[in-house]
Amino acid sequence: MTEAERISGDATEPRGEDEGAAAADGKDTAGTAADPTDPTDPTDPTDAADTGGASEAAGASDSADASDASDEGADGAPGAAGRGRRRIGVLLAVAALVYVLDLVTKLIVVAELEPDNRSIEVVGDLLRFQVVRNAGAAFGIGESMTVIFTLIAVLVIGVIARLARKLYSLPWAVALGLLLGGPLGNLTDRLFRSPGFFEGHVVDFIAPEHFAVFNLADSAIVCGGILIVVLSFRGLDPDGTVHRG
Repeated sequence: MTEAERISGDATEPRGEDEGAAAADGKDTAGTAADPTDPTDPTDPTDAADTGGASEAAGASDSADASDASDEGADGAPGAAGRGRRRIGVLLAVAALVYVLDLVTKLIVVAELEPDNRSIEVVGDLLRFQVVRNAGAAFGIGESMTVIFTLIAVLVIGVIARLARKLYSLPWAVALGLLLGGPLGNLTDRLFRSPGFFEGHVVDFIAPEHFAVFNLADSAIVCGGILIVVLSFRGLDPDGTVHRG
């Protein structure tokens, strides 16, 4: 081999090694980029599937939440309708107050006034306390229909209990509480006072001049009825809905 050929071969040999190393590096780089086991590989089909599944799950969750919100709105839930809490507690508190006051005042006047059949002047002759046994409805109406009025009182209590399930209005809660406590007070008299069960006579003792004798239960019934009429004219429903006419 001549000196010129030897020099030429030495010059070309390293170039081939460099090209081979470069080619190997290129393959390694390509292999690394396409490695399906790399958890951070953006081209990994498994990651893509996981991402798609997560998106579908999130979409399903959002749909379920929207469905729940729709159901709550349909049922009149306070969160969906923006009506606040149901006012059953207010209704029961007002009814209990009316019932207790009516019961206690009747017990007192029966014990203090009825034995001697006497009366107490509160405002001269304009207002007196005097015990009167009433077989009829409020203010002595329908004295021969005691049993019918007893059944009506039971019916009224049932209707109020049904309305209470969708009661979100505070004024309505007060009105229905008055209408619940009043009939309960008089119903107690009809059930447990003489002359017998379901035929008991109601104790009345508030006696204004030139007017029928009544009790606190009667007053609660009348006030509750007036309040309901006012609320109805104002367009306010028991569920808190306001109608603008």
